[in-house]
Amino acid sequence: MDAFEYRPNPANIIFGSGSISKTGDQLKRHGLSKPLILSTPEQTGQAEALRKILEGKVEVVGIFSEATMHTPLHVTEKALKYCEEKSPDCLISIGGGSTIGLGKAMSVRNGLFHIVIPTTYAGSEVTPVVGETVDGKKTTRSDPKILPSLVIYDLDLTMTLPVGLSVTSGINAIAHAAEALYAQKGDPITNLFAQEGTRALARALPELVKDKSSVSARRDAQYGAWLCGTCLGSVGMSLHHKLCHTLGGTFNLPHSETHTIVLPHALAYNAPKVPEAMKMLADALPESNGDPIQGLNTLLAKTNAPRSLKAFGMKEEDIDKAADIAVSNAYWNPRSVERDLIREVIRRAWAGEDARTDL
Repeated sequence: MDAFEYRPNPANIIFGSGSISKTGDQLKRHGLSKPLILSTPEQTGQAEALRKILEGKVEVVGIFSEATMHTPLHVTEKALKYCEEKSPDCLISIGGGSTIGLGKAMSVRNGLFHIVIPTTYAGSEVTPVVGETVDGKKTTRSDPKILPSLVIYDLDLTMTLPVGLSVTSGINAIAHAAEALYAQKGDPITNLFAQEGTRALARALPELVKDKSSVSARRDAQYGAWLCGTCLGSVGMSLHHKLCHTLGGTFNLPHSETHTIVLPHALAYNAPKVPEAMKMLADALPESNGDPIQGLNTLLAKTNAPRSLKAFGMKEEDIDKAADIAVSNAYWNPRSVERDLIREVIRRAWAGEDARTDL
């Protein structure tokens, strides 16, 4: 076995049906009594429900419900100003990647204890990474201080998650695991997490398409999302995430849908250089027949996942701009990042073609 370093991020995880009810006790355990709740406008109802759960235990100083995708700086600044006015002693993000991203961007700036209650399968809650958008460009920041202090996974909060979003946030989570398998600083422990997380999600997502109320599928999906997110939190990112940050931040494309569409194409580009990682991924994907690209194409087809960036408003003339931005900043990737080839990767994702390893 090759030499390696394993540096797990410290995390306090509470997992189980009804676990949101433990939030008040957890606040008291950590000596906290004045939380500020964060959400998107669409999830204000869940934020209000959490406020009611906390009534009589702590003083909720307010709800900031303007979180939005790609964590634009102007929203973060507005939330920080609101935070100063309310003087909370902690933040609680309830929602998906947009809300969690806002909470991370705030806590790393003001040092507040950050509790996350995820309602999707994005996995951002267990990573020390935040992507922020300024003037149409999304940049990624990694710092141990970004990692939330406590994560409460409540199965019940995912039961009404729409099937389409369940699928795309689940594939987004698989993307974290896939890149971890060939990360520059990978290790065998993270590889185990990546395979198990991918296996759980690949099992759960087709079942959710058949029965969105399946408790076992929801449990598998949440479990898989936690494992996959933990992988991304332990190792670095490569081509897939860089492309998605470029596309999402520059063209305001939806986060999880963009990850879903790009993933098989980015993997196909890197596949020739990472045969061991591809074998591990193939072992975790059903119906792959030893080919993880085929396995992903099949999974996307079985779950009716989106395949085309064009369908979300990206224009054909944007492909060249995206390729230029994607290669403008140097970053590690197992295969050399060549502009013309990356343009073709983006074009295929834009057109909605099946991924293939012929570049």
